[in-house]
Amino acid sequence: MEKGSTKLEEKKKYIVSLADRIKHSKTILIASIKNLPSSQFHKIKKNLRGKADIKVVKKSIIDRAISSVEKGALQNLKSHIDADTALFFSDLEAFELSALLSDNQTPAKAKTGDIAADDISIDAGPTDLVPGPAISELSSVGLKVAVEGGKIAIKQGVLVAKKGEPIKENVAAVLGKLNILPMKVGFAPIAAYDSISEKIYVGIKIDKTATLEELRISLSKALNFALNIKYVSKETISRFIAKAAMEEKAIEKLIESKANQSGEVKNE
Repeated sequence: MEKGSTKLEEKKKYIVSLADRIKHSKTILIASIKNLPSSQFHKIKKNLRGKADIKVVKKSIIDRAISSVEKGALQNLKSHIDADTALFFSDLEAFELSALLSDNQTPAKAKTGDIAADDISIDAGPTDLVPGPAISELSSVGLKVAVEGGKIAIKQGVLVAKKGEPIKENVAAVLGKLNILPMKVGFAPIAAYDSISEKIYVGIKIDKTATLEELRISLSKALNFALNIKYVSKETISRFIAKAAMEEKAIEKLIESKANQSGEVKNE
């Protein structure tokens, strides 16, 4: 009886200390640790030392700790916690912390049933695979192949998995044979609470490469739109001047051509 009572007291003390940590942290972030190897967990934890503190705690304990903190918006964080989550405490902004977690993810092989984070394609090109059973395996996912120089070459690529769909067994096998690593292993941010703004942020996964590409496309569209509506700015003025110079030359040539034609008529 005393042993059970001691455990209960230790549990209560831990909940109190966890609640205190929640109260005094700027950001509390929930991240999935599903399929995260122990070795990588500790490597990332080491990389984030001084920037974030990581706790893996039972859902029931986290729920009780959050419930004991009198912050209304914080309570909404409980709905994003499940059995495979870790709790991050940090003074960094939520999106800054999420970006750090993204930086610490590493490429990994796809397994049957994994959900594709993006469209997965296999491009045409040479492979190191020798003819044999691999030909039928590659063909089974829609690839057009041929034998060149004693090795299998992919003559026509194909989309083998769409974003958001589970990866099929034969697709996972082919990706593995081709050493294509379409998945990422690491902490996957789910939601975060900002104690300064008293807000919950959901869908905070940061993909820097994709974000920069979207920004590049948006800037290009914005520039074209500004040019079309004749909006003058430091980004568009040089193009307007260049266009005016080209139009000036075109007009000069037109005038010169008409003058030459007029002279020829007079001479006749």
